[in-house]
Amino acid sequence: MATVTPYLCAKDTAAALEFYAAAFGAVETSRWTDPATGTIGHAEFTVEGAVLMIADEWPEGGVYAPDPGRTAVSLVLTVDDVDGLFARAIAAGATVDRPVTDSPYGRGGWLYDPFGHRWHLTAPSADVSKDELREAVGDEYVIS
Repeated sequence: MATVTPYLCAKDTAAALEFYAAAFGAVETSRWTDPATGTIGHAEFTVEGAVLMIADEWPEGGVYAPDPGRTAVSLVLTVDDVDGLFARAIAAGATVDRPVTDSPYGRGGWLYDPFGHRWHLTAPSADVSKDELREAVGDEYVIS
C-alpha cells in the first residue's frame, strides 16, 4: 500500500508547530531554518503516529498557505479519543466546522486550525459493511 504524507504550508510555521503540539500532542522531529531570513523551509512532525510536513510560504515556488475557511484539502486524522482531542484543539485555538457526532461510519468532528487547514478527527466504527451503511443512510446517498 502506498503512503501519502501531507505537506502543509503556513504563514508562520513556528507558531503552527506550537499549535499542533498544544492541540494534537504533535512531536516535532525535524526543522530546517534559513539562517538569513529565519523562515522555516521544511519541518516534520508526528501526530498519533502520522507523519506530516510543513513549511513557511514560498511565493517564488508558488507555495502559499490556505486562506482562512478556504482550503481544497482536508486532513483526516484517526484517533482513539475524538472528543478529548477535539476539545484540546478547540482550547488551543481551532474553530469548529462541524461538532463531534456519531454517524453510521463512526464518531467524528471537523475543525479549522488557526493556519487555515481543515481537520476531520475521527474514530471509525468497527467494520461496517456497505449493506449496513446503505441501511443507515437510507436515500440520502447512493453507496456503491
